[in-house]
Amino acid sequence: MHKLFLIISSISGMLSVALGAFGAHALKDKLQSDGTLDTYQTAVQYQFYHTLALLAITLLMTKYESQWLNYAGYSMTFGILIFSGSLYVLCFTGMKWMGAITPIGGLLFIAGWLFLLLTALKSM
Repeated sequence: MHKLFLIISSISGMLSVALGAFGAHALKDKLQSDGTLDTYQTAVQYQFYHTLALLAITLLMTKYESQWLNYAGYSMTFGILIFSGSLYVLCFTGMKWMGAITPIGGLLFIAGWLFLLLTALKSM
């Protein structure tokens, strides 16, 4: 499982950098004119933060065998897709209703951190 999460975190990290650069340079004027620059930056930041968390989970999997780490990895993965993904779609398409989906991704991030905590508590 840790190989899957390593692949996902590598791809997500690469996309975080690429999307951040794309937003800062190619899309900056468009995002500023329609007022979504802050939203786009939030999507990139949360994607990158949680990509690093997923990478840490991957590394922990080499030391600890825990179902909680699997849950944490999946929660972070789907949190990135839903939280950041919905914000990217909102910025690119203007579909404001996508903002209603974003909190689901936030809940998945919270769950991922909780599962990481449970891993620590169970391994003591």
